[in-house]
Amino acid sequence: MEKSGVIKPVLDANYPMISHGKGIYLYDTEGKRYIDGSSGAVTANIGHGVEEIAGVMEKQAKQIAFVYRSHFTSAPAERLANKLAALAPGDLNWTFFVNSGSEATETALKVAIQYFQEQGIRTKTKIISRWTSYHGITLGALSMSGHALRRERFTALLEDFPAVPAPYCYHCSLNKTYPGCGLACGHELERAIGDIGSENIAAFIFEPIVGAAGGAVTPPPGYYEKIKEICDRHNILTIADEVMTGMGRTGKMFAVEHWGIEPDIMTLGKGMSAGYTPMAATMVSDRIIDVIRKGSKIVMSGHTFSANPLSAAVCGEVIDYMEKHELVRNAEDQGKKLIAGLKDLQKKYPIIGEVRGKGLLCGLEMVSDAATRVPFSVTHRVGEMFISLCFKNGLVIYPAFGGVTGFEGDSVLISPPLTITSFQIYEMLRILDESMEELMNGLISAGILAHKATS
Repeated sequence: MEKSGVIKPVLDANYPMISHGKGIYLYDTEGKRYIDGSSGAVTANIGHGVEEIAGVMEKQAKQIAFVYRSHFTSAPAERLANKLAALAPGDLNWTFFVNSGSEATETALKVAIQYFQEQGIRTKTKIISRWTSYHGITLGALSMSGHALRRERFTALLEDFPAVPAPYCYHCSLNKTYPGCGLACGHELERAIGDIGSENIAAFIFEPIVGAAGGAVTPPPGYYEKIKEICDRHNILTIADEVMTGMGRTGKMFAVEHWGIEPDIMTLGKGMSAGYTPMAATMVSDRIIDVIRKGSKIVMSGHTFSANPLSAAVCGEVIDYMEKHELVRNAEDQGKKLIAGLKDLQKKYPIIGEVRGKGLLCGLEMVSDAATRVPFSVTHRVGEMFISLCFKNGLVIYPAFGGVTGFEGDSVLISPPLTITSFQIYEMLRILDESMEELMNGLISAGILAHKATS
């Protein structure tokens, strides 16, 4: 292969060359097949090589691929916005289209602050977020992220937004146990508001289920109901970051539906386009838009490719495909089988500390001692080893490291396309079993672990 000028995740690593994909499978140029057990970056929700999407893409490209949002609107963008409004909870009837999840969360930040400015309230400029969270890699989005590993290099440039612990019951930072804790992590939001002052806080942003920062960390019952009540009482907007969890991934169209809450702002990405085009969105409630319409009439944000007709047409067809094939229901049904299979592996391998998640957003956390829940040392790179073994064996899964201390914590996300079948679930579990056995043997040989598989 000729010399590469592509900046890859690890500069001197060798990556296989992709050839093509079909359904849940990927094929490299050497002919090796992989199960896409992470949907890429939890993105390829409808699988690879869907001909209907390619057809719409070609048709729209021949008609008009790009116009600038300040000059024209387009039928595909209007149709997509209306479809999203019909699907979204509450009065999230307005959509600002962007190109990535990071741009979507930054737009949400700006809209929240502008909403109060339009009312003459200029002190509300802070966004509260949680530790063990990830909202994007651009500076505004990273400021809202409580992902220590990704913040570390840029700390001097970031706002100090993370203020409260995530509802991470397996490793409670408050040393409490649900339900006896009385949702203490929820009460921490009230404490933080008191410290910062509600007059200074525009919004609270949260991932309904924590993704890359923790590996499908799922809150206990009642948590989000408490969070929403606290925010409403203090005149603080709620921003649901559904970039990873939205569009059917958790067995509901949007993860907030599991708790029956209606956020003021919601961000989407990843599964909205299913990887067929770069596109994301910030959805905004009627109440917020009404205030801006009576004021400046302009949402102060924008990107060159926002709402381009080509991407909008593709995303609209992705949603049509999901509805036609009932993929949200399939995510719920197959997710139950996946969780059950992962829990069977947990019984077999003592380094699997917890299995968690909803639908087809599942997390598996590995610990050095399941009884004490002590994580492996970051120097052992256990999570990386497991991902590499799975990849060697033909399964792609996604890292979610650092959730326990900010640096320690070996969790992975298992999040295949929503089109997956029962047979393919068991095929994936077989590779996970094989890879976990290899990992255990390797850790024992290296003297890192004394345990063996139980049966």
